[in-house]
Amino acid sequence: MEQGEIRVIPVPGIPEVDEGADLAALIGAALASSGITLEDGDVLVVTSKIVSKAEGRRVAAADREDAITAETVRVVATRPYPGGVTRIVENRQGIVQAAAGVDASNTPDGTVLLLPVDPDASARTLAASLRASTGARIGVVITDTLGRAWREGQIDLAIGAAGVRVFDDLHGSRDTFGRELLVTKTVLADELASAGDLVKGKTTGVPVAVVRGFDRGVVDDLDTPARAISRTGERDMFRLGTDEAILLGRSEERAVPAFRSLALRGLRTPDLVDVVVLPLPPGTSHSASEWVDAAFDRRPPRWARGLAGIAPFDAARSRVAEARDLLADELGSEVLLVADTPAVEARLALAVDAESGLVRVTTALRMRTAEGRAPGPVARLLHPVAIRILLARAARALARSRD
Repeated sequence: MEQGEIRVIPVPGIPEVDEGADLAALIGAALASSGITLEDGDVLVVTSKIVSKAEGRRVAAADREDAITAETVRVVATRPYPGGVTRIVENRQGIVQAAAGVDASNTPDGTVLLLPVDPDASARTLAASLRASTGARIGVVITDTLGRAWREGQIDLAIGAAGVRVFDDLHGSRDTFGRELLVTKTVLADELASAGDLVKGKTTGVPVAVVRGFDRGVVDDLDTPARAISRTGERDMFRLGTDEAILLGRSEERAVPAFRSLALRGLRTPDLVDVVVLPLPPGTSHSASEWVDAAFDRRPPRWARGLAGIAPFDAARSRVAEARDLLADELGSEVLLVADTPAVEARLALAVDAESGLVRVTTALRMRTAEGRAPGPVARLLHPVAIRILLARAARALARSRD
């Protein structure tokens, strides 16, 4: 679909917002005084700060750091600077950003502003009220200022949305050369947020803008949450900062010795030894044999089946009824799988340390013939990725079995 001209119109004249204020009425009055009439397909881009003020999210805080701590669900990274410490955290709204979104600007001394409790609900309320009062089919995007992991500076992004298409998923369509698009997914809500910020600014006292001409982004349904944009849980590929990830890896390595594994018993000078250690998900089984069964209950991902550290066990698993039929030894909380072939001696040991809350998988290979070549650098990098996928699958299966 071709896109025509888009206009971004500032909405001046909104006064200082107090707790309990009717934000829709204030915006409506400002639109009228500016001679702006909302039309079908308009998107109202609203700075979260005025939403927070109307909802009473201004709190007294002599120490902003205490407020940040209170709003933090998970710390991603911390970095000292001459005036203090920058904290990148996941906040109660599921957003990863600096300082949990706690803001001390444009608010009286001794107070800070917290983000709206539920920005999507705030957007729905505002959109419903403005649709009712104006008769126009409009959408609302609530924004906040965020940084990006690999780029300097900050931009406004969507933290709440209603009545707008949050994503434009182009999967399955074709580019101008006829090639099928496989992963192209545009975040329209973020683009609308950034467009609005071009005329709102941070110091101009203009917290609202109208994006006009993007009719295809507005929908009838108000339940179009911006929270769907945030990558959390298993979809989050960057849960820790670099320094934090290194420290965690070193601590886990110290907590679970690699050289006491059943996988190394009787295996002289292995060509590959790999150890993967992950936190034990709360509420999952402490039985190593149950973990093995759940991890190999079906075949590994196709790309992993040819890896030297996976292939012998995948081939052996296809010949037996259950993964636990491969168990060759069990000692305490560790079980051993053996899958020898004429070309390679293969060992995989899985241990569950309930006291430390860790799951460990040790893989060891020794090549017997010239045909059984030691894994190359790419295969060595991919092996722990495959093991982590198998463990994640096992965790999900074990959690379902306990429901």
